[in-house]
Amino acid sequence: MNPFDSVRNFEQAIADFAGAPYGVAVETCTAALLLSCAYKQVKEVEIPKYTYVSVPCSIIHAGGKVKFRDEDWKGIYELKPYKIIDGALRFKKGMYKSGTLHCLSFHFKKLLPLGRGGMILTDDKRAVDWLRKARFDGRTEGVSTLEDNFEIVGWNFYMYPEIASRGLHVFSFIKDKELDDIDPKTQGYPDLSQFPIFTK
Repeated sequence: MNPFDSVRNFEQAIADFAGAPYGVAVETCTAALLLSCAYKQVKEVEIPKYTYVSVPCSIIHAGGKVKFRDEDWKGIYELKPYKIIDGALRFKKGMYKSGTLHCLSFHFKKLLPLGRGGMILTDDKRAVDWLRKARFDGRTEGVSTLEDNFEIVGWNFYMYPEIASRGLHVFSFIKDKELDDIDPKTQGYPDLSQFPIFTK
């Protein structure tokens, strides 16, 4: 058995739960956001000024510029105008919205607490093909480096099979529960618009 079968099984289980055709599991939600921004080739991205610090970092690392907005959000918000969703504080059945790259977090503080991990939900098969290569150093899954044809510069952002196996186990206990959004006010997010490093 290929150890990465557990990753594919975990991706499918979460995608089915969320109502998305596809899931691409990655190392963290930060990795999910960075890869999504890189895929969309973002320019100027607008986000709430109260959010986790890695969000503007991901936008900048992907080549974009950050613009902050006032928004009282809960569970999810959009990286406008790109239809990228930061869904780190939401984990609910049917949560996926068509046409988006919906990023999830499996941090130990989140609703599916694995300690580490993230995922991108989407209905875009072209995005899936790119994201699966991009998360794996630009490699084609199942092909040796001696036989691969490298076409993109990727990142080492893949999810370890042991995290995916744990994910399937933990998910089996919570998939039928009614889960609420996590209130961002409980997370201690600072006003990131006050830091010039993100808007210079």
